[in-house]
Amino acid sequence: MALRNIDEGIGIALGALRTNKLRSALTILGVVIGVATVMAMASIVNGIRSQIFNAMNTAGPTAFYVVRYFSQTPVNPDNLPYEVRIRPVLREEDAEAMRRIPDIQYAGMWVQVFQRIEYAGTRTQTLTIYGADQHYMDILGGTLLTGRFFSPSELDGEPVMVLEEETAEHLFGRIEPLGKSVRSGGVAFRVIGVYQRPANIFEPPGQQIGAIVPFHAAKRSFRYDETNGLFISAKAWPRISVSRAKDLTIATLRRERKLRPGMPNTFDVITQDQILDTIESLTTAFFGVMVALSSVALLVGGIGVMAIMMVSVTDRTREIGLRKALGATKQEILWQFLVEAATLTLMGGLLGIAVGLGLGQILKRVLDLQSGVPLWSAVLATVVSILIGLVFGLLPANRAARMDPVEALRHE
Repeated sequence: MALRNIDEGIGIALGALRTNKLRSALTILGVVIGVATVMAMASIVNGIRSQIFNAMNTAGPTAFYVVRYFSQTPVNPDNLPYEVRIRPVLREEDAEAMRRIPDIQYAGMWVQVFQRIEYAGTRTQTLTIYGADQHYMDILGGTLLTGRFFSPSELDGEPVMVLEEETAEHLFGRIEPLGKSVRSGGVAFRVIGVYQRPANIFEPPGQQIGAIVPFHAAKRSFRYDETNGLFISAKAWPRISVSRAKDLTIATLRRERKLRPGMPNTFDVITQDQILDTIESLTTAFFGVMVALSSVALLVGGIGVMAIMMVSVTDRTREIGLRKALGATKQEILWQFLVEAATLTLMGGLLGIAVGLGLGQILKRVLDLQSGVPLWSAVLATVVSILIGLVFGLLPANRAARMDPVEALRHE
């Protein structure tokens, strides 16, 4: 009996769709928008996570960083909390002490600043410029397309620059950039190389990596944030675990800073896993907010389904009375209208999935993401759309089931 009622309810729902095309389309529009939004957001979040994971793997699992203070959100350098102010600023002596650890392959002072780059009247947006050394690509990856990286003599502070490929194309077009002079922060830099960043690296909007200059040149040429922008990049030998390298680094820096047992660290050591955990929490929060917003559209769609089903019950009062007079039970009438409501929202869910898949592909191309729409989001969208139909169809279905057959038959 249940199977027969499901078939019958689906048939009636499809008939209602054909008979009242505009009304049905408006009814399920909210469901379509909500489901498509959820899938599009799932596509963005999944793509970002994949990009970050791949970018972290570029340097391998043995890369880690030493910072003055680690926080999920940057602290205000003009109003540092007390627990940050009492920590010494990172020094080159700290990096030198780390380089003396036999298990550490590389340790170097880096700085990150945000500046525009200009050539012959053409300016970029604000870009990330790293003050680093010739080991930059060993940590963040990339490919040197033309020219070279810094020579040992240039590391002392020569105003030379390795441009990122897109930045070079924006500034120079078809002109050969090598040997040309660009300006950034009011300082002239000579271009000695062009590199291509990894295709899988994730960069927030407005923070695209634009160039790399020698660390001492960056310190001399730009204002920088000693808390958020200054750090030590390090990498252990492949045979050494990150946890061991981290423990050795902590012990060495505590000894370098003459910290007695029981005294807290005056620095933080950040591994790839901690960065991924931070990104995971941020993307999860972002996804949660977007799901909450898209759920408003689903709610509106559910209310529309409830309204249209109430109208449907009123329009078919005589039909309900006739069915009851012929022996249909309350449960059968209730089940029929629930199936009809679920069918309407399922149709909306399927259309929403189609739209979401299309949006996912568009976002994949526009944002250069490596992954598309995850399968779980399509399954979730289908289940949610059916549940919306069942929940919001319950009231009109219950109203239909409770009708008195005599009164229903007398309805005009």
